[in-house]
This record gives sequence, structure tokens and C-alpha cells, in this order.
Amino acid sequence: MWRKNVQCAGRPRRILGWLCTGLLLAGCAAPASVTPVPLPTLAASPAPGTATAAPDVPLDAPNVAKDPADVPPPLNRTTPSTVNVTLTAEEVTAELADGTSYDFWTFDGTVPGPLLRVMEGDTVNLTLVNATDSVMGHNIDLHAVTGPGGGAEVTSVAPGQSKTLTFKALQAGAYIYHCAFPPPMHHIAQGMYGVIVVEPPGGLPPVDREFYVVQGEWYTAGAFGAPGHQAFDNTKALAEAPEYFTFNGNTAALTSLHPLEAKVGEKIRVFFGVGGPNVASNFHIIGEIFDRVYTGSPDTYVANEETVIIPPGSAAIFDLTLEEPGQYLLVDHALFRVNKGAAGLLNVTGEHDPTIYAPDPAATP
Repeated sequence: MWRKNVQCAGRPRRILGWLCTGLLLAGCAAPASVTPVPLPTLAASPAPGTATAAPDVPLDAPNVAKDPADVPPPLNRTTPSTVNVTLTAEEVTAELADGTSYDFWTFDGTVPGPLLRVMEGDTVNLTLVNATDSVMGHNIDLHAVTGPGGGAEVTSVAPGQSKTLTFKALQAGAYIYHCAFPPPMHHIAQGMYGVIVVEPPGGLPPVDREFYVVQGEWYTAGAFGAPGHQAFDNTKALAEAPEYFTFNGNTAALTSLHPLEAKVGEKIRVFFGVGGPNVASNFHIIGEIFDRVYTGSPDTYVANEETVIIPPGSAAIFDLTLEEPGQYLLVDHALFRVNKGAAGLLNVTGEHDPTIYAPDPAATP
């Protein structure tokens, strides 16, 4: 049985009481039916509609939620190199929320796709493979690329084919990548996005742990909480009225599935992006202040930020130091979105310091 008994991690704790109900109701949606792309012709995706797929559609995967701890290690290089990257466009039917499935289009089978990590000055050979069982054509537009379409112009591939883009990473920072196959907003709405980090020579300042989180929104024919296999709703997408918001492709991705884990005294880093396709995020961790926020060059960070707006199609880097143990909430501070799934957990273990925070929440009845 694919449906998971999604529980809010730490549900007995008072800090989660106000959002558990919304998280447990979350369901999902599927895109409209699509017309196969005949090889080798690359046809545009059909106009998204609201037809509901069969309710007993089998699932290719239980969920597509990317583990936020799945981050490639820092490069710490000073000399540019040639980097080879391969991504595969995969279309899978999977869980968006407990009791609801959706037809995701992905890079490498997860939402978001893999975090890519290169250095400023590197030459990158990026090969995009379109899985043989795909229905649609796909491509990739990387916002770190300087050139027409960000690479989309030369990477459009039919099912079963592959193409390679070569580009030089010219500017350090964190950037979104996404599918831009026509119509690009439809492919993004199905989950085809991720983040590429271009490190400066010598790397970013060292931290103890790194995490990877990308927010997206979902437009389902069924209302929030409706069970079964749903369709993508183009009318809601045009009205920018999503039924769901998620971190990493599932309403429980960063709660019961993959909560962030760290320790008191550690400095952590969150690579945070917004796939969209329409709605910005007001990223905030309740009970914490960001030491540094890099929204562009690492040389021009902003210190001591509380909440930061990240537009759709953009990414940023957040550094913070953990002084107190406990359970912290990651939210989009447009807070009604929490009840639509935009919530995550950061569990911090270690010794309580009463000079920083008193009384100790763990000892308070």
C-alpha cells in the first residue's frame, strides 16, 4: 500500500500543535494527460487541463521527496577544472501528500533535482538524458549559464535521447535550474527544478552541516485534502491559486520523512531555492536568526536577517549558528501556507543554556 501514515514529527510537542492538522490533511494532484512525443520529433506539451486521471493509478515511487541532507561535499578547490554532470528527466507517479498522488516530472526522480556543485571558472559538460519511458520532451535551463535560454536552446530531448551542453561557470552564487520545454511553466509546475551552486575559488566559509531545501507550489483539480489521483489545474495556475505548498516535493518531506538534524554549537548552511512556478517564499526559521544570507555574490552577504523573500526561479544561501536545543520550524512566513504544507523541522540536540533562553522548554510541563 503506497499511502503512508504521515505523522507530524514530535506531534505531542506544543510547538507543532498549531500546524499538525493542516499537514495531515495534505493531498496531491496530477498533471493533465499528455500526448506522447514521437521520436525524434520534439513537440510542445499539450495545454494543461483539468481532466482527472484514474483513481487507481499505480505509483512508480512512494514519494519524490529529496532528503535535505543529500548534499555533495564542498569543493575547496582554487583551480578551475572540467566537471561532467549527467541528469535524467524522469516522469513518475508518486505521493504528494498522505492519500493523494500526482504525476511528477523530475530530474533524477526527486523534487528538487540533485544539488549541483561547481567552482567559478569551471567548464561544465552537462548531459541531459530523457528516460525511455517518458511521455514528454524535456530540456534544462540553468540560471548559472550565460547563453541563449540558459542551455534550454540546445538540450531539448525526446524520450530515449540525450544531449550535452558545455558552459563556463562565470559567477559565484546559488542559482535555480529548471525545465523550459514548451510550455515551461507546465514543466516547472510538475516539479522539474533544482539548484546549482557555483563556489568561489577556495570555497564558501566552512560550516558543520549543509542542507538543501526547495519550495514549490502545486495546482490540483481537487481541493486541498482531496484524496486520490488528482490532475493539474491550469485555471488555478493562471490565477496563481495553489492548493499545496511543499518543501522538497511532499507535504511531509521535512517533517516525518526527512527532518533536519543538528547539534548545539554547530554552524549550519541551508541552500534554499524556490522552483515556483509562480509564488515567492518568505523563508524563516522560527526561533533563529540567520548569521549570513547570500542572495547573490558570497562577497555581498547580508548579516542578521530574520525573514527573506526568495522569488520564484531564484536561490539563496543561509548560514546560522545553533545556540539552543529544541525543535525549530522552517516555514514560509506567509503563514497560511503552513496549513497547505510549507513546513519543516530542524531538530537540535545538546545542552540547554539558561543565559540564552529560560526556562528550559524541555523541562517545562
